[in-house]
Amino acid sequence: MERHVRFLAARPCYYNLFFTSLIKGFDTQLNKSSFCKFFWGSLLFFLQVLEDLDALAGNIAYSHVKDPSVNIVTASVDKIRLSGLPNLDNNQHMSGKATYVGNSSMEIRMQCKCDGVDEEPWMEAYFTFVAVNRETKRPMIIPPLEPETWLEKDQFEAGQRRAQLRKEARKKSRNFETSLDSEVEKLAAELLFEAGPLKNIPSLANPHSILMEQTKLQNCELAQPQTANLANQIFGGFLMRRAFDLAYATAYVFAGCRPRFMEVDQVAFTIPINVGDLTNFQAQVIYANVHDEVRGFNIYHGQKNIPLVSIEVSAWVVEPEQASAKLSNKFTYTFAVDSGTNIRNVLPVNMEEARKMAIQVGNRKTV
Repeated sequence: MERHVRFLAARPCYYNLFFTSLIKGFDTQLNKSSFCKFFWGSLLFFLQVLEDLDALAGNIAYSHVKDPSVNIVTASVDKIRLSGLPNLDNNQHMSGKATYVGNSSMEIRMQCKCDGVDEEPWMEAYFTFVAVNRETKRPMIIPPLEPETWLEKDQFEAGQRRAQLRKEARKKSRNFETSLDSEVEKLAAELLFEAGPLKNIPSLANPHSILMEQTKLQNCELAQPQTANLANQIFGGFLMRRAFDLAYATAYVFAGCRPRFMEVDQVAFTIPINVGDLTNFQAQVIYANVHDEVRGFNIYHGQKNIPLVSIEVSAWVVEPEQASAKLSNKFTYTFAVDSGTNIRNVLPVNMEEARKMAIQVGNRKTV
């Protein structure tokens, strides 16, 4: 059973009810397909999709809770990976449903596919929301989810496992528990050794190498009220879009040609950004390498020597009066560029950067 709704409409829904939305155009009635084609590869389209995913998922979460006294905040987003680029000659169909509900949190599965076309979704994402009391800001108990079909039960159990993994990761982060992987440490040391000439005798170092810190871009902006939720905090989807803007620009400047977005790693929204906060977004390349092939991304099927570039974006809340800055969120976006494009070898400056790069090398082995 499906039901079509506007993104910001708050309506009740049953547990097994899909919420869907048909992406047809901007609020100004411009058609997204024609508007985007002047720009490369549906970039503007995807920027809007990042916000729309969070908005529709939040709508579903509110409809499950059905309590106007509760605030729903985005806690995390699992890795979002594209299987290809959508055909912008078709309208795009976005749908979502609750797949798992805990005591105060819920998981919403979101999918995007070409409308009217019998094919698999080109994008899938899992959003986690937490219900909090508007006055105390404490988590609140929410109605449970009762799966009925075998498919719903499988989805519920899978969501429960993902929730447990996220809980364990948060616990380790709070307790500063960092397990040092021997392979990561070994590769990080090798990368740092390779960077030695570039750090100390740059005039004699490999001219095709560049230090990670030299790939940095940043921008600052004030958080505006039109991008806030009912708790007066900035929507997670808007932050993802702003981080994507800077990540795309960083990859573009680094590669020298327009990149294609492939995926964003899991995002945990740790410190909220409130209206009026000065936010500093900082981006840098943390991985760049050429791959023999890229699996699961149909546009590169059969192609060889595809450069992949991963960009880490950090969002800092800056308080000039207090001379302080707090890390709010980190985002890692991965892009691909055209086969045969020459990219420089990125190297770390310190052990922290070396570990980041080593972890990305391990992650990219499965691409």
